[in-house]
Amino acid sequence: ERAHGQALRWLILVEDSANEHIYHSESWLLTKKMAREGEQVLAFTIPIFEPLPSQYYVRALSEDWLAAEELLPLNFAGLILPERMPPNTELLDLDPLPVSALNNPDYEAMYAGKFTHFNPIQTQAFHTLYHTDENVLLGAPTGSGKTISAELTMMRVFNEHPDSKIIYIAPLKALVRERVDDWGRGMCARLGKSLVELTGDYTPDLRALLAANIIIATPEKWDGISRNWQSRAYVKKVGLVIIDEIHLLGADRGPILEVIVSRMRYIAGQTDRHIRFVGLSTALANAQDLGAWLGISSAGLFNFKPSVRPVPLEAHIQGFPGKFYCPRMASMNKPAYAAIQMHSPLKPVLVFVSSRRQTRMTALDLITCAVGNDKPQQWVHMAEDELEEVCASVKDSALKHTLQFGIGLHHAGLNDRDRTLVETLFVEGAIQILVATSTLAWGVNTPAHLVIIKGTEYYDAPTKRYIDFPITDVLQMMGRAGRPQYDRHGCAVIMVHEPKKQFYKRFLYEPFPVESSLANQLPDHLNAEVVSGTITCVQDAMDYLTWTYFYRRLLQNPSYYDLHDTSPEALSDYLSSLVRGSLEALESAGCITLGGEDEEGGGMVEPTTAGRVASFYYLRHTTMEVFARNLGPDQQVPDILQVLCAAPEYDELPVRHNEDKLNNLIARNTGAVRVQVDMRALDDPHTKASLLLQSHMSRAPLPISDYITDTKGVLDNSLRILQAMVDVAADSGWLETALSTINLIQSLMQGRWIEDCSLLTLPHITPEVASALASIGCGCLPLLMEAVGADPGRSNSSNGDVRGGRST
Repeated sequence: ERAHGQALRWLILVEDSANEHIYHSESWLLTKKMAREGEQVLAFTIPIFEPLPSQYYVRALSEDWLAAEELLPLNFAGLILPERMPPNTELLDLDPLPVSALNNPDYEAMYAGKFTHFNPIQTQAFHTLYHTDENVLLGAPTGSGKTISAELTMMRVFNEHPDSKIIYIAPLKALVRERVDDWGRGMCARLGKSLVELTGDYTPDLRALLAANIIIATPEKWDGISRNWQSRAYVKKVGLVIIDEIHLLGADRGPILEVIVSRMRYIAGQTDRHIRFVGLSTALANAQDLGAWLGISSAGLFNFKPSVRPVPLEAHIQGFPGKFYCPRMASMNKPAYAAIQMHSPLKPVLVFVSSRRQTRMTALDLITCAVGNDKPQQWVHMAEDELEEVCASVKDSALKHTLQFGIGLHHAGLNDRDRTLVETLFVEGAIQILVATSTLAWGVNTPAHLVIIKGTEYYDAPTKRYIDFPITDVLQMMGRAGRPQYDRHGCAVIMVHEPKKQFYKRFLYEPFPVESSLANQLPDHLNAEVVSGTITCVQDAMDYLTWTYFYRRLLQNPSYYDLHDTSPEALSDYLSSLVRGSLEALESAGCITLGGEDEEGGGMVEPTTAGRVASFYYLRHTTMEVFARNLGPDQQVPDILQVLCAAPEYDELPVRHNEDKLNNLIARNTGAVRVQVDMRALDDPHTKASLLLQSHMSRAPLPISDYITDTKGVLDNSLRILQAMVDVAADSGWLETALSTINLIQSLMQGRWIEDCSLLTLPHITPEVASALASIGCGCLPLLMEAVGADPGRSNSSNGDVRGGRST
């Protein structure tokens, strides 16, 4: 450590020695902790030409030590390239269909005042969407009116299958809420249909779900509910499944989408009831694979080019040098101001950045540029008294400051009221500029004339490095420019790291194929199917895989999935090995038992209590392994808290730059932190989870606003993990452990430690007031309730005495 410090910086190069060319270079930081963990994974994109080169070389050079280097050959001998993609759907030159083509006055009234004719994409797909029950995949650029296309398929259900339910699955809560607000006020109000929201924040009761015509859900929620489809009548009544942003199948949460579709197709097969699938996405490279998996014929496949936009888009890609991220971001602020002045001096502007901190820093730099130009109020478009009134109602101090200059901030750290206010001000044109994190691109519909993407990288906490946004995210951000009903053309400025400029020029309109990432999460999904009874033996698990998108892509792009031979025997061995490995992982976690051979020669698979608990509470199988290892009889609240924070559900909790120093400050606050944490692991997400939960129960102030949002996420997960722990403890007969877990649940719900005075859970009761109440014989909540119940009048008169510090 004395020689190397806490980290070593390496330069990673990808070289083609035959053509004397370097295809990729990046600076990579190897920390002491990463070195202890062993093997590290680096992901990058490089071109491969035909005929295939024999090999490339990956060279790692130390930036600190001479002659410290490593050379790794990348051999392409066994590489199987994916098949070439079929061409996109041609946009036909058709006369736009009028709204009257719906032949229903109620439906036509929904669009009155918005538009009179459907756009070219909607016109071309209209017959299939509205007059048939064909499964549909609609791939089109952002802003092409895909939501209205989805509404056409919903109207088809209302007309032809009125007893069927419609499931709309959106990948983000923000998208779900937008649909709930829009359809709740519009379509459902006009047509007399009922709608329910199904997210982590809202779980409607059974009566509401049975009565609802439309259920709008996040993938996780619908996955959790549809797992027990045999016992849930409303799942069997589904007639239409609409999946928005289905190209996210290749992202982190993609396996959940994949499992939902596979399960709903399985349910349709078991119940002999037709379920129509409608997938909405941006333009896709491999739409035919996705379509074949969804059961879509050529009549229902619409995959338009990214350039087919109702509003033309002008894109500018600017490269910025600089090895380090923060100085490079700072160097983009003046060009961003210049782009606003050139392309959109009077029209709305959206600036996308990678983090909450960047929203503040970018806004402040834009204000500095505006003041330096003697135009500090150029982006404010409301009266001064109105501006003062708006600023007075804002809680966030940074937002209050930037709004005075006509710049709004939008990120997850804002409270709901501030966020809604900013969205409203921007959409109504009261402020001209909105600086937002990338999640806004998927969320609320905030149109802008100019979109500036300030940097295409974000900090990935688990790998502790900056990685690129997926191309789909960049396209989604660009799609916010030039919305159809607002502009004749839009403009996008993409600011990238100089070495990646050519990459973005090449791939911005040639998206990558959507691949499956199910294999990484296969054990958890197999466990759910074992619990539901779909899988009872190893052969069932093999058959289950054939329903998935993963199985389709395995043969199309074998090298991506590490399959070296596509012969039937090799494929069978590969799948068998994958299933066996997943089932053995589940068995070692205590979620299933693998029995003897069944009649067909496949091993029997049965769920255990731990497996049922994991499936019911939507937990990972590795969490059950943590419970098995750490839970025991007679454990107290501090022990339970440590087991809770060790759960793998907290692996993804972000620990950002320098947050280990903030965690150190919290950990040294002995008044707030009563259960000690490992001071050597302050950059560990599980340590941070413990500190946030303890601060919540101590009601201690948090150092930055980001921690408030993080605490909400930690609390959201804690309840289901603790409820699972209660079930595990009860099943094992550990009464003391079960009671301690219930006490911790109560502590987190009330935001107080279990040993604190119960009076402190009441609003406005401070420790001084609690002491004064104790002095008159009301030292805890039951005694206070008893006193209030015995003499209501006395409570009113004594209340003033206690607040004044006197006892009666």
